[in-house]
Amino acid sequence: MDKLKQIESFVSVAAKGSLTAAAHAEGVAPAVIGRRIDGLENRLGVKLLVRTTRRITLTHEGSAFLDDCQRLLVDLANAEASVSAGGVKASGYLRVTAPAGFGRRHVAPMVPKYLAEHPEVHISLNLSDRVVDIVNEGFDCAVRVGDMPDSGLVSVRLADNRRLCVAAPAYLKRAGTPKSPAELQRHECLTLSSDASQTRGWAFSVDGAVTRLRPNGRLDCSDGQVLHDWCVQGLGIAWRSTWEVDDDIAAGRLVSLLDDFAAPPNGIYAVFPQRKHLPLRVRLWIDFLKHSWGDPAYWKALA
Repeated sequence: MDKLKQIESFVSVAAKGSLTAAAHAEGVAPAVIGRRIDGLENRLGVKLLVRTTRRITLTHEGSAFLDDCQRLLVDLANAEASVSAGGVKASGYLRVTAPAGFGRRHVAPMVPKYLAEHPEVHISLNLSDRVVDIVNEGFDCAVRVGDMPDSGLVSVRLADNRRLCVAAPAYLKRAGTPKSPAELQRHECLTLSSDASQTRGWAFSVDGAVTRLRPNGRLDCSDGQVLHDWCVQGLGIAWRSTWEVDDDIAAGRLVSLLDDFAAPPNGIYAVFPQRKHLPLRVRLWIDFLKHSWGDPAYWKALA
């Protein structure tokens, strides 16, 4: 029980950004939360949080551990729900949002399969490349691709996602092939506009460390599919996910670039506002996606 309390407090502090906020949510004194975090760090032998008078930030080990802890707590909640609910069925309205391109290819096909298992659930699916405020706009869950910014939302990693630079042969013939990420600055790069989800730049592995660049270009768009189409037309270099461009690379319509500098995969996440009292329909939706996309056979079948 003490271990579980430590983990719950760690996740709460990471989500809310302070011991005081986490303590207030649980109805205990901040000192209690602090002792739990200290006990967890001492037990693990690593520093998970860097605490100052102004803010709390996750260490590298803390970020990695947070993903596992969130996954563990969601699995535990699902297990408890399946037992305590007994014969209770998932029902009601489920509002989901996802990036447009990924949503069309991978979220939308999941909806009828989920509904077949849970016929008393109604789903409204919103597809948009902007970062939807799921709390203020009333969504139960968001599917997001890429690094998760710091926020008060809870995220569960569902699968890996790898991105790479691509260009059409016609563009490379005209403009040349970049040999390093730094050379992208002299190329036409096709980027998502600032109101879309990809706001932290393109990631590369340089000398063993992940480096982010914000390439230049005369074209940007908030719709990833438009960027993909422009890239195939030879208008510039794009940084796209493998699920989007694998077919084009295999067919010769696009060429993969800077493979030696490819960054480690980021993630595909389910994001939701809270953990306590999460409706059964939301828990089962997240579990359904995790089971489907967490299976490597799913992605191999699409290759």
